[in-house]
Amino acid sequence: TLAGHERAQAPLAVLSKVELRVSCKHLLDRDTLNKSDPCVLLLMQTQGQWMEVDRSEVIKSNLNPVFAKIFTVDYYFEEVQKLRFEVYDSHGQAGLGTHDDDFLGGMECTVGQVSLGTPAQGHPVMVLESWDGTRRDTQMALDWGTGAASNWDIGGGGGQGGKAMPGTEHPMATSQIISEEISGNNGYVELAFRAKKLDDKDLFSKSDPFLEIYRIDDDRSEQLVYRTEVVKNNLSPIWEPFKVSLNSLCSCEEKRKLRCVVWDYDSRGKHDFIGEFFTTFEEMQKAMGENKVQWDCMNPKYKIKKRNYKNSGVVVLLDLKIHRVYSFLDYIMGGCQIHFTVAIDFTASNGDPRNSCSLHYINPYQPNEYLKALVAVGEICQDYDSDKKFSALGFGARIPPKYEVSHDFAINFNPDNDECEGIQGVVESYQSCLPKIQLYGPTNVAPIISKVARVAADEERTKEASQYFILLILTDGVVTDMADTREAIVRASYLPMSIIIVGVGNADFTDMQILDGDDGVLRSPKGEPVLRDIVQFVPFREFKNASPTALAKCVLAEVPKQVVEYYSYKAFPPTGWVEALAAPGCCRVPSR
Repeated sequence: TLAGHERAQAPLAVLSKVELRVSCKHLLDRDTLNKSDPCVLLLMQTQGQWMEVDRSEVIKSNLNPVFAKIFTVDYYFEEVQKLRFEVYDSHGQAGLGTHDDDFLGGMECTVGQVSLGTPAQGHPVMVLESWDGTRRDTQMALDWGTGAASNWDIGGGGGQGGKAMPGTEHPMATSQIISEEISGNNGYVELAFRAKKLDDKDLFSKSDPFLEIYRIDDDRSEQLVYRTEVVKNNLSPIWEPFKVSLNSLCSCEEKRKLRCVVWDYDSRGKHDFIGEFFTTFEEMQKAMGENKVQWDCMNPKYKIKKRNYKNSGVVVLLDLKIHRVYSFLDYIMGGCQIHFTVAIDFTASNGDPRNSCSLHYINPYQPNEYLKALVAVGEICQDYDSDKKFSALGFGARIPPKYEVSHDFAINFNPDNDECEGIQGVVESYQSCLPKIQLYGPTNVAPIISKVARVAADEERTKEASQYFILLILTDGVVTDMADTREAIVRASYLPMSIIIVGVGNADFTDMQILDGDDGVLRSPKGEPVLRDIVQFVPFREFKNASPTALAKCVLAEVPKQVVEYYSYKAFPPTGWVEALAAPGCCRVPSR
């Protein structure tokens, strides 16, 4: 969820994602007998604190690693997003970055720098330093390129990349970070490979093969797309199926050439070349369904030297599945309706509505905070609901005719139909409701969450992406039934709904942050975590002096992501879309 309203964009804005690939050269060797076993940690600065985002695999005994791991980060144009890359020599599985691992150095940059740079803009030098006060005679260069694999002069003596720095015998350590924005066609493909009768490169046992797939870019450079696991002592290995994005695999261009290489793993990092073949994603797609595609794994040297050479084995693509990743707009354009429910706090702590100091005071010249929040959020949501009817509920009041306390009553006092005609209908029901009720308490919101969740559960059973529910809770204080509320939210996280809580007034809302997943995963009293982060809490006082749209942008900015997360989890495509779209030709785009 959002750390503040400054990040918010128009609710329809879908943030970009950037893929980062990392490779290093001339890393320091911290091991006595072997070379370093490097791994990269990616950290991002959040509210002044560095938080780990992801980490790469460990590459054994290699001072020039090309990491197969692709780091994916969200890109916000309006923010300076600071990144830190830390390189460690790993000594085990106890957890990278511990005192058992040797820190080889790190660098800091921003997402904007790695996303927008070009070779023509130059290649700024980043010092690979320790942050512990000790000197490092190594530097890390950040290459702004879009695929170039050159070493760059990174200072210290005017030499070319790879030369020793002045005063040392160790060449300068460089790292190349290549970024690509994930295009709108951001589906992914699942591939399953095996090989047969590979050449045996070992004297006393069989080869330990693994497969690497490279994408060949327009400038003829190669980008590592994926590296399989090693299958020990097997000339006919079956590798585990894996998933890669279409953008990573072929830049969403079916005819883009791919180079696939089979190696015999060596624990010292000197892997033996078995063979290679070239293909395209267009050719791979022949493996869909019951079909299989196979290629001769060729060693060019053997082909020249050996008269009767046929191949060094055969690689078979057993299966290929294409998965489309839908966007929020895909679901909306497919007919998904956003059903909006507002729940208003009518507890006594709001003050007597007849008193001008009350948060519920109806001023004929200026709307109160409840109305401001209701209108700001509701006017956005009504654009995504074709019938423009909104459910309006109240809680914490004694209601007629018996004046018993209710925590989920319809403010139009129609128990059979709690919907109002448009935002104006909600406003009118709110104003006519106030004189008829007695503000009371406590502040229990679990009943209303559960009420909306029951309707959302009925919708889930249709197994269609036809209706998603947003519950806006307006309250002046911390909820009384916190345990029940946490339980209700955990249950709701499995349903097509999101919850927005706006704190009205000047109360201390610190405890309400527990319900927002920003500072950790929300759990039920029994310890069960939410499936999705569906709660957004915002104190209205932060928007008192802002435009009416600022609040709406803040609290609704996460809804598109939450909608997509839910339907992706359930594997529900947009209504009217057929998975047959994910067939040969689905990612064909004009060549660049």
